Amino acid sequence: MPFTHLLQDPGLDRAFKALGFAQPFPVQAQAIPLILKGQDLVVQAQTGSGKTLAFLAPLLHRLGKAGASTVPGKPPRVLVLVPTRELAMQVRDRATELAQHLPLHLRIRTLYGGVSVNPQMLALRGGADLVIATPGRLLDLVGKRALSLSGLQCLVIDEADKLMELGFSEEMREVLSLLPDRRQTLMFSATMNAAVQEVINLFLKVPTTIQVEAGPSLALDIQETAYLLSHEHKGPFLRELLVREPWPQVLVFVASGRRADNVVRKLGNNGLRALSLHGDKSMSARVDALDQFRNGRLRILVATDLIARGIDISGLACVVNYDLPRSPKDYIHRVGRTGRAGLSGIAISLVGPDEEAHLAVIEKKAGRKLVRKSIQG
Repeated sequence: MPFTHLLQDPGLDRAFKALGFAQPFPVQAQAIPLILKGQDLVVQAQTGSGKTLAFLAPLLHRLGKAGASTVPGKPPRVLVLVPTRELAMQVRDRATELAQHLPLHLRIRTLYGGVSVNPQMLALRGGADLVIATPGRLLDLVGKRALSLSGLQCLVIDEADKLMELGFSEEMREVLSLLPDRRQTLMFSATMNAAVQEVINLFLKVPTTIQVEAGPSLALDIQETAYLLSHEHKGPFLRELLVREPWPQVLVFVASGRRADNVVRKLGNNGLRALSLHGDKSMSARVDALDQFRNGRLRILVATDLIARGIDISGLACVVNYDLPRSPKDYIHRVGRTGRAGLSGIAISLVGPDEEAHLAVIEKKAGRKLVRKSIQG
């Protein structure tokens, strides 16, 4: 079924074709008709399943049909809550890509911390149709009277499990107190637990639940390999891989910001340009590194789990776990950065002697079996 049958919107159909999507993913096919009907939804689907487009497409269609706001400073009609600045920027980029195919200009505003609040306040003065925000900065701007949620028609809670993991429980309750009672609420999450159930109980009344299990249509076509080697050989072997293999782009995951900077420095000493991305970097440096990587101007990005979830790099060829993640869930999210949108991918894990037991735990709990290869010398 093409997207046009779901949305009956030629502009968005052109947008999906431009993005390389001929057919909707299962989560999109199930969620879009219900969102257009105004139903509240709880959607659980794995990483890489197309959740972002599942809510953006019908909501932008609705905004386009109603027409853009012409009143400066008018409250937004749609609010998307996200856990991180990086995810906020990604949702904004995808919304902008879709909206440029609509026959009118929609005001899309992005609100997140780590940068000056003044440009965001100025942008809001011109009105907003769609706001994408992290909870802390959203509440900050409401407190400064730069934003009102009184006219909100739809709330989207994206990556609900990550929002709770990052300790946004109190902020979420504050946001709830600012919302109109009559609204549509959509919640998307990769996992379900007691904290996510609390969000459901607070924000939704009688939601419809969609659970998209991993199956043939969502199976990630990823070649997963674990290279067993000593810790001192990880760096040289990574450099050998990057020189030998013709991957256009590689995302390397490490355990800490210090490790990321160290790996980048050693790669640079060997003629391989890379940038690091982690929580200790300035916001401008993080935005620049991610933009360069997204735009294809940077081949190698070395990052912590800050971008393991929700970040979509189109056509990413390879993910390397320089350090194994702490949990099987984090492994799935990391590996899910490649092999997306029906494309194949490669996931490589560099495993030291003391990490082999942890690798076995990850395999068992994540339901994966990695091909093992021993590297000597």
